Amino acid sequence: MIIDTDPGVDDAFAISLAALSEEVDLLGVTTVFGNVPLEATTLNARRLLALCGRDDVPVAAGAARPLVHAPLRRASHVHGADGLSGRSAALPEPGRALEPGGAVSLLVSLLEAAGEPVTIAPIGPLTNIALLLAAHPEVREKIARIVIMGGGLAGGNSTGAAEFNIWSDPEAARRVLVEEPVPCVLVPMDLTYRCAVDTAWLAKLAASGPIGAALEALTPDYSSHYRKALGWDGIVLHDAVAVAEAIRPGILKTETYPVEVECSLGPARGATLVDRRRQGLRAEAEGDIAQGHIEVAVDTDLDGLRSFVLDRLAR
Repeated sequence: MIIDTDPGVDDAFAISLAALSEEVDLLGVTTVFGNVPLEATTLNARRLLALCGRDDVPVAAGAARPLVHAPLRRASHVHGADGLSGRSAALPEPGRALEPGGAVSLLVSLLEAAGEPVTIAPIGPLTNIALLLAAHPEVREKIARIVIMGGGLAGGNSTGAAEFNIWSDPEAARRVLVEEPVPCVLVPMDLTYRCAVDTAWLAKLAASGPIGAALEALTPDYSSHYRKALGWDGIVLHDAVAVAEAIRPGILKTETYPVEVECSLGPARGATLVDRRRQGLRAEAEGDIAQGHIEVAVDTDLDGLRSFVLDRLAR
């Protein structure tokens, strides 16, 4: 597995989930702009791997901005100014230097060297993955599937139409989700919100040991935001839900749909348009917009998913 990430509190849980799962061969981590600027996301990723005792995992920095249009805003109001509720510096310092050459170079080298197909889990804006597939189409055959946290079927969180990761770089998202012939699983916020965890879950994590305590300590700013968003005390582990599916295929129930990404500059920019009509009712007239068909996660055993994540993080 390779994780592409913009840590972010939920990214912290997702990275740790993969790093602590024994059946995962975590080949590398690449970083992207998103919740906070690239310099912060990269340092956060390296510190989180150090927390998990995984300085063996190489990290490379990727895109600092979207493909086309400059980012309108970050998500520091959700994750804190440093991306981790102001507590990034409390994590261990990285024990491994940043990889030279950048994210796309590392992705290519890891994929080319892999002896079996690799799962990529992009849990931030899709800029690095779009660049990889555009510049190096020869690596597609080495990708087992791309499991993406992003999108919203019924609306968004950055705008009324768009979820943050897709909204941050819609052109990149469209390249990956619609135009590329690579198996994709989209894990939208409609499902990740349903997988939210409460304070009792967080207390169990904090009591599990040093890693669990350190992860729980990253949540105050994030918890404050989600107290308002959920209407109760808890947090949404968006990215960890996607990584759980990457680790254990089938832990989420998926259905295959045509999908489009809105790339106009209007109020729907960044929306994921998932056509959930019955196949016979879908418009097939000549001249319709091109649509990619991808798997979309629509359901899971909620308690089972929460237990899976907690058990791995608490080991």
